[in-house]
Amino acid sequence: MTTRSYTFSHAIARKPSIRIVDGLRAVDTGTPDLVQFQQDHDHYVSLLESTGAAVTVLDPLDDYPDSVFVEDAALCLPEAAIAMRPGAPSRVGEAAMMAPVLSRFYSDVVSIAGPGFIDGGDILVTEREILVGRSARTDAAGIAELTQITAHWGYQVREVNTPAGVLHFKTDCSLMDEETVLATRRLSGTGCFDGYRVINTADGEEAAANAIRFNGLVIMPAGFPHTAEKLSAAGYDVRQVGNTEAAKLDGGMSCLSLRFSPPD
Repeated sequence: MTTRSYTFSHAIARKPSIRIVDGLRAVDTGTPDLVQFQQDHDHYVSLLESTGAAVTVLDPLDDYPDSVFVEDAALCLPEAAIAMRPGAPSRVGEAAMMAPVLSRFYSDVVSIAGPGFIDGGDILVTEREILVGRSARTDAAGIAELTQITAHWGYQVREVNTPAGVLHFKTDCSLMDEETVLATRRLSGTGCFDGYRVINTADGEEAAANAIRFNGLVIMPAGFPHTAEKLSAAGYDVRQVGNTEAAKLDGGMSCLSLRFSPPD
């Protein structure tokens, strides 16, 4: 097993589709504005590129309104890429669309065959293990198949529970470095991060938990000043991106990209 949990040479993103207005959402908080979404997406991509990474930006997929959230469709490890089997019926086809893209970078692209389901947004890869949250989009059979696949490369998969009412495991957490996780108190309070250093989001700023560490930057949603201050005080180079429109579709910073270093 190679451990490179936050240092990446590549990323894949996808432009939001005009049909983003039809995207899934747990609670209707308004219709996403495509122009604002695209502006925020461009800013996000520019930050990834600023670290020296090569970012592939794919064209919109109008048949899949949620396909801007590319993370759910795949898991990219140093050894291979794994096409997921998303738990929302309207999103299952996104993984098949992503597989040939991954083949540009990986000679080994594996697919979750089913019958289980698993979303990339429920998977947190750390230096020591792969944490997978059970959720409405990820079931036991999907986790079992991922466990079997990744064991080939020496990974340990640990199943944890996503808090009730939370869409994805990574809605409430993100990896900051080899030993540090940013998390909401409702998630860290379950003990799932025992053995890690935990930085809790500030009270009332739980939506800040979905951030990404990408090379030298921590990229987080704008509008959560106290959590940003916590991260800066801990020594991270924090950059903030508008996320008002993605948030209307339960999306965040990790959802918008696949981050990886392909095999040499």
